Amino acid sequence: MGLNTSSLFDFMATYPVKNTLTGEQKEVVMSVNEWDQWKRDNPDWTRDWSDPSTCPAAAEVGEWRDKLISRNPGWNDVLHKASKAPGSRVKKI
Repeated sequence: MGLNTSSLFDFMATYPVKNTLTGEQKEVVMSVNEWDQWKRDNPDWTRDWSDPSTCPAAAEVGEWRDKLISRNPGWNDVLHKASKAPGSRVKKI
């Protein structure tokens, strides 16, 4: 029994798009390679970055350690206990 590698590359992406002439909005689902061709074939459509679920937000910026500590205040206690295990290289944040 072998690994079916063809299924690893069959993922499709969803692209929210907007027609620059009519204002119509829709989502297209296709591979990255198909997306490049679709853009060439449909010059009146552009990627719609107004959808907050598909656009990176300012809330995504910041120091990951600070976010981890503020969202999980007991995390350093867990790391401290793990650091006491023999051979552990775990350090507190």
